Amino acid sequence: MTTDTTVLEGLDFPTPALAVADDVADLLFREARTVAQFVPGEVTDEQLASVYDLVKWGPTAMNTLPLRLLVVRTPEARERLAALMSEGNRERVLAAPVTLVLAADPGFHEHIPTLAPHAAAFKDVLEGQPETREQMARTNALIQAGYVIVGLRAAGLGAGPMAGLDFAAVDGEFFAENGWKSLFVINVGNVEGTGTPRARAERLSYAQVSKNV
Repeated sequence: MTTDTTVLEGLDFPTPALAVADDVADLLFREARTVAQFVPGEVTDEQLASVYDLVKWGPTAMNTLPLRLLVVRTPEARERLAALMSEGNRERVLAAPVTLVLAADPGFHEHIPTLAPHAAAFKDVLEGQPETREQMARTNALIQAGYVIVGLRAAGLGAGPMAGLDFAAVDGEFFAENGWKSLFVINVGNVEGTGTPRARAERLSYAQVSKNV
């Protein structure tokens, strides 16, 4: 017998205690916003490395870790990237202290003997399966990308993810030598308040997005 989610609408479920304090949950999720406005202040390589050193522990299939990061901070590189963004996103890239281009590496299998020594032979299996590698890289890099957004918030930084870009052009401009495939960009910087003038939008409830079977 299945349970229709509409039956759950309007029910008042008790909220169990989380394993983290409310202020941590607020920082990472409840009060965190997609940032469009940054205040002056440097985003250092040390900060970004600390974020990655945290989020790299998040799970991926076979610990493949296919996410790659292009850190765009010089004026010349920012102009190159902005030119390949959709019109509404160009000024946002130029105004942000740092922009990360998140990408998937279809060559992730080269690292399997180190990252998954129990499955080292899978490296050779994937060598002749480029379509499978690309699908695996994209799926798992997108999982990691979610970790990165939360990791930036954990570091006290504002994150403004955007997907409006010419993916093929970005890949040709920045990744021709390594074959990485761009996923989206995240503007990163320091914020005061919410970092956006927009009011907080509603979210769907658990009852609206779940179905018991």
